[in-house]
Amino acid sequence: MMCGIYIHIPFCKRKCIYCDFYSVCGGDKLYSDFVSALNRSIENRADKRIKVDTVYFGGGTPTVLQSSQLASILNAVKNSFEVSSGAEITVEANPCTVTKESLSELLNSGFNRISFGIQSAIDDELSALSRLHTFKQAKEAVLNADRAGFKNISADIMIGIINQTRESLIHSIEKITSLPVGHISAYMLKVEENTPLDDMIKRNSGILKSIADEDEMADRYLLMCRLLEEKGFFQYEISNFAKPDLESRHNLKYWRCGEYLGFGPHAHSYFDNKRYFEDCDVLSFIECKGKSKITYTDTDVDKAEEYIMLSLRLAEGLDTDRLASLDKKGRYRNIISNAIEINRLSDKKLINISQNGKHLSLSKRGFLVSNTVITRLLNQ
Repeated sequence: MMCGIYIHIPFCKRKCIYCDFYSVCGGDKLYSDFVSALNRSIENRADKRIKVDTVYFGGGTPTVLQSSQLASILNAVKNSFEVSSGAEITVEANPCTVTKESLSELLNSGFNRISFGIQSAIDDELSALSRLHTFKQAKEAVLNADRAGFKNISADIMIGIINQTRESLIHSIEKITSLPVGHISAYMLKVEENTPLDDMIKRNSGILKSIADEDEMADRYLLMCRLLEEKGFFQYEISNFAKPDLESRHNLKYWRCGEYLGFGPHAHSYFDNKRYFEDCDVLSFIECKGKSKITYTDTDVDKAEEYIMLSLRLAEGLDTDRLASLDKKGRYRNIISNAIEINRLSDKKLINISQNGKHLSLSKRGFLVSNTVITRLLNQ
């Protein structure tokens, strides 16, 4: 199986109030020193026997770096690993950090997929999230990417935003899907601990009333699923929708238990049946000169358990024959009967079971309570 490469660019112009990913605000000197350390880190791991078919630049906001800096990192990857000619190469972008010129430069340097963090088509909602762009800027960024020649453009939509209504969500879906995008990632706002949003709520609990509660969130999620499908975006994962053949090949690696190598502070890897991450901040990463500390989270992955947890995030679901081949101890041989019992006890059908009993997948309502359903399947 081909390997994926994940590059973590831990910089943002400003931290969004809801975000708990590792990122900091930086400047030109820090950016330059980081790129040098990152390239050295990639080169230190070089192995042309490792064949790569997806590269993903995430963050943070990768496009706070200059296009030439992103190109140099991509070149380090290509020089260090065997990157296939048809590889999917993605960069995440904030709409206000790209120009017509920078988008052309990114495309010409080898990036062929771009993912914009749009979130909403309502400027007041964007402001409530502390986003730096307006929808006008987001629209222009997408159109410029299309004009530059990007054929694979993704956009993020968020549901449950402060003061978002059912009608404003519909408006955002209409506006964003009218743009030349082929992929939508749709996330429910979650209040993560120790984020600015969490601090705001602790100081003023009334803010919670302006965020969709559990029932409202569920209704909006199901509404969004229906509207996106009507627009030709078919759900292939809990939070991801795509037009035909435009699914994120890199993210599918995570959910199909594929291998990937991560580079950059807090970047995670799954390789040779081991999970680990770069345990460092930006400054220590730079000081280590490409030899940062690795922390192992799992050195002997239970492949059967992983397969259940990850495959059930996908609309394609779980194949029981593949599970049986991974389940050496026979722990999950009764998974079908357990799924039938879960459906029987719930007032909604949460799990789809094929007629031959060889395939399980979660329904849209099952996706809403996926953690609970998967935990019950694992603990049969």
